Amino acid sequence: MAEAKPGGKVDSAPLTNRRVMTIALPIVLSNATVPLLGLVDTGVIGQLGQAAPIGAVGIGAVILTSIYWVFGFLRMGTSGLVAQSHGAGDEAEVGAHLLRALAIAGAAGLFFILFQLPLFWGAFQLAPATPEVEAMARDYLTIRIWGAPATIALYAITGWLIAIERTRAVLALQLVQNGLNVVLDVWFVLGLGFGVAGVAWATLIAEWAGVALGLWLARHAVRAAIAKARNAATLFARDKVNRLARVNGDIMIRSVILQASITSFMFMAAGQGDVTLAANQVLLQFLSITAYALDGFAFAAESLVGQAVGARRPDRLRRAAILTSKWGVGGAAVLGAVFLLAGPAIIDLLTTSPAVRAEARIYLPWLAIAPLVGIASWMFDGIFIGATLTREMRIAMIQSVAVYVVALLILPPLLGNHGLWAALMVLNTMRGLTMARLYPRAEIAAA
Repeated sequence: MAEAKPGGKVDSAPLTNRRVMTIALPIVLSNATVPLLGLVDTGVIGQLGQAAPIGAVGIGAVILTSIYWVFGFLRMGTSGLVAQSHGAGDEAEVGAHLLRALAIAGAAGLFFILFQLPLFWGAFQLAPATPEVEAMARDYLTIRIWGAPATIALYAITGWLIAIERTRAVLALQLVQNGLNVVLDVWFVLGLGFGVAGVAWATLIAEWAGVALGLWLARHAVRAAIAKARNAATLFARDKVNRLARVNGDIMIRSVILQASITSFMFMAAGQGDVTLAANQVLLQFLSITAYALDGFAFAAESLVGQAVGARRPDRLRRAAILTSKWGVGGAAVLGAVFLLAGPAIIDLLTTSPAVRAEARIYLPWLAIAPLVGIASWMFDGIFIGATLTREMRIAMIQSVAVYVVALLILPPLLGNHGLWAALMVLNTMRGLTMARLYPRAEIAAA
């Protein structure tokens, strides 16, 4: 690891509450724009007055989101590696990390474009639809798939911007991309009458516009990396590529295991009956709100911890971890109180079914404590990503899920849906405990 340069960024800029909020707040605002885009897509296509186009856009978006989700590791892996190089004062390597991640995004996007037919065939085998909906969804997918390199590249660009504390740029990127998407949605669908294809074209253009803006925001770092690298062999040196593969591979495995755990929760909820399944789906939206609201503090930890590791300052790492976690716990407490007091009203906004409303209220207390139960695991994720302790993240996830499986076997048969929610709390508690045990390795990495 490179030595920190005298007077480097980490040494000269104090770690303060204001600095944490400067990083976190734009992320919270940026996250708030994400669900709004889905609402606009649905609302615009819904103006056509037909059910099939709405279903086609919905299923098409789910298929692509599921495919692209696998590459979400690029956001986290890029963030940790870049933050460390930034903390070490190696700005050329800051750009080089981005170029390597963009190369992965380009290769992955090309793969999806080339193999779109078998991918879509397999998706519709898993999620069959009526012939009319499937035909429209295929039209949607055939257009949107050309944005695969852009969508995956945006993971890398976002991670890069977070790592160097340019979260206002992340917010600007989201506002420009999503704002353009909304305008084109309305124009293409309602103005030009393009229907489902109009929604797809609007998203495709917005995705590539987002990448163009992101690359412009990173232009100086990219130029520095290209200038330092004499050739492609230097930029993609074996040791650099191996480290990138190790970090991202660990994160991908960890993420797949976590997603499988959440999916198993829904599968087991289906066995509780339709009303309980629907109530659980409504309540899971509370967890989504929690993630969107608290991500900013975890992202701040990624950036500040990573920089401390790059500068070889374990004292700075400890302060960054404590400072960001205090804000995370405070945010979790506020969310818990909001869910407890306003939860019934939120449930009523999400569903009009009296039966589902009543059922969701029974299990609402679990969601009131969920932010406080889960905050340790979310903050440690940010700390470990910044320190690139991705192997430890993977190990902690495997250990936590092993306990979660035992809880699933014991608690739901005894307590029904309460047992299912209790098992989910066990998962998040174990994630926090297992990573807390491994936390000293983060300070060792910065020594």
